[in-house]
Amino acid sequence: MSKALVIGNGESRSWYKPCHQQIMSNDVVTWGCNAIYRDGAVDNLVAIDYGIQQEIYNTEYQDSHTCWFADWSIIPSEVAEMTLMGFEGPAFIHRSKNKTSNCVVQGKDPAFIQEKINDAKKLNANIDMKDIEKKFAKDVGIWITYVGDNDPIKNIDFPRGWAAGTTALHLACQQGAEEVYMLGFDLSTQNESLNNIYKGTGYYLPADAKGFNPQNWINQMLAVFREFKDTQFYWVDAVHNIGSSTDNIDIRYLTKSELCDTLQII
Repeated sequence: MSKALVIGNGESRSWYKPCHQQIMSNDVVTWGCNAIYRDGAVDNLVAIDYGIQQEIYNTEYQDSHTCWFADWSIIPSEVAEMTLMGFEGPAFIHRSKNKTSNCVVQGKDPAFIQEKINDAKKLNANIDMKDIEKKFAKDVGIWITYVGDNDPIKNIDFPRGWAAGTTALHLACQQGAEEVYMLGFDLSTQNESLNNIYKGTGYYLPADAKGFNPQNWINQMLAVFREFKDTQFYWVDAVHNIGSSTDNIDIRYLTKSELCDTLQII
């Protein structure tokens, strides 16, 4: 039976680093998110945000490991340069190293982001605007990542617009996992400190940022559970119980110790 360990970056998995832990069970495929590659290799690395994608690409990690990136559409570099004429500025355009004839262009328009900030303030006058501005300002600008002729990155066709953890969860199921073990899916709330082991590091929110409303993550997880009803899901050190009998969702809950015993993690 094929098994997948899907590793989120919640603080409950701070004990697990791919460079330190070894999975002795031979039938386990690992899926990790964003900056986990800094702590060792996983079988599949899923990256959603533009800044961390470019960081990964600059390290050439993708040359020897499978990577799945969101919005990864390759175009000729000369087309990108013509399109971006007049938008120069180090604070606005972020270029990867090793310019080549092809590239991927992604980004967030600062003017659009300001509109979103203003809308958020209108909807909730009591909202913490400094925290909201930190969140919306992340990855603002144009990101140009130059790619080789045989670019190995796998573009994520579906799902789109999801968080990295839930995207990795869906991809693991797409690839045929019959048992899926979820580690580091902490679902912190917007009233708590941001729950991410990489907060305060490059391309992540500051260490003093607050968390998010977890409902989007919950909805995405439920969508995966409902679509892949024949897959058995195990949630490690979960703090939320989001399944219900009416959904016929069978989620089993494990402790860290039980996970290590089941997958032979040493």
